[in-house]
Amino acid sequence: MTAVACAVPERPVWDRAGGRVFGKVALVTGAASGIGRATVLRLAAEGATVVATDIDTQGGEETARLARDTGGRAMFIAHDVASEADWRDVIDTVIAAHGALHVLVNNAGIALAGDTFAMSHENWRRQLAVNLDGVFLGVKHGVPLMSRSGGGSVVNVSSIAGLVGDPGLAGYSASKGGVRLFSKSVALECARARNGVRVNSLHPGVIDTPIWTTNARAPSGGGTVMAGLMRLWRRAVLGVAGRAGVPLGHAGTAADVANGILYLASDESRYVTGSELVIDSGLTAA
Repeated sequence: MTAVACAVPERPVWDRAGGRVFGKVALVTGAASGIGRATVLRLAAEGATVVATDIDTQGGEETARLARDTGGRAMFIAHDVASEADWRDVIDTVIAAHGALHVLVNNAGIALAGDTFAMSHENWRRQLAVNLDGVFLGVKHGVPLMSRSGGGSVVNVSSIAGLVGDPGLAGYSASKGGVRLFSKSVALECARARNGVRVNSLHPGVIDTPIWTTNARAPSGGGTVMAGLMRLWRRAVLGVAGRAGVPLGHAGTAADVANGILYLASDESRYVTGSELVIDSGLTAA
């Protein structure tokens, strides 16, 4: 595991004292690109000190640098979310560097599509290890620190594939559906413990991110997750005359999702826990 020190300009480009997450320490996994990178930049712009992690060291370092280049506070740690040892090291580094944690965004994930009867057990287990075990380990090791820090917010990034099923997405849906219900159960555990930690899941729809081109195709065949989500896209508007594509007519951006994460991370959502925020252009509304 490699940590890159947090370089903070003496005089930031703009005053973040009024930022929506000012003074909070946030940890974002899967931060090398896409939704993770957009989230790091958004939280940093709103005053948070952000710890960005990813297995992609080059991309993760670039994300932290981009945040710092615009006056934000950010550092990068190389991190395999499926490794409990890595999680222990990451949390130890956060404690050493910042002494607290207030926001945890479990965003890291992989997308392996394929027919259930053709998918290898290896691909099934790898997808669950990253998408579901990674979230479990983040909560297990992050929430105690958040509680000691006075409470905070956990945002577990799921998918609309965690809300509705589709042929060819069984493994992906199993992992993302697991994130949804795991989040609800942990939210109730935290509420019962009165530890001040809120837990919610977030469900993006068709978002224009690198996940479609970097890891969407499973070696066992069966197409891509994009193809599966496109089927959901079409199904959601089936029977609606004169409408093609998603209800709003275009794919979302990583920034659209990051804005939702910012809301859940901030004190504006202090009464929101055990809920799911769907950002999908109305795709699952039909």
